[in-house]
Amino acid sequence: MKEAIRIIGIDPGLRRTGWGIIETLGNSLRFVAAGTILSDAKLDLASRLCQLHNGLAAVIHQLVPHESAVEHTFVNKDATATLKLGQARGIALLVPALAGLHVAEYAPNAVKKAVIGVGHGEKQQIHMMVKVLMPKATFDTDDAADALAVAICHAHHRQSAIGRIAIEQKLAALG
Repeated sequence: MKEAIRIIGIDPGLRRTGWGIIETLGNSLRFVAAGTILSDAKLDLASRLCQLHNGLAAVIHQLVPHESAVEHTFVNKDATATLKLGQARGIALLVPALAGLHVAEYAPNAVKKAVIGVGHGEKQQIHMMVKVLMPKATFDTDDAADALAVAICHAHHRQSAIGRIAIEQKLAALG
């Protein structure tokens, strides 16, 4: 019998970084936990990045995921905001990597397509589908719900990758 794979999804942000952890076994999904790491806007940038780092590291240490997925972020209105968001995203990539986890990255449209079936949709649609897919899921912010959607996206994509590998192995054994 296979073991469930625990996945952490991360929705990076400088003010709020959402995280959500699910378990996947075959086609089934199970909610584990979700939350939001907040940084103090009164602090300097380096201190805020440390808060995000320490918060994510604590979650990973406590809940021990096997894999991680981070959403790509795109902001075009303000160059300064984009740069700060990129630095927060760097923390979201670094922390799981330092913990030895594989880090997958997904564009927002890929996450939406995996969860609601189309690449464009409203946040409320995503949150509703997260609850449909995992009725026991609870989340304190939109960021945590988005992070669960990132984890669901990874669960769907990792199954496709595993299926492709199995087919390739069968073909190699035949040929």
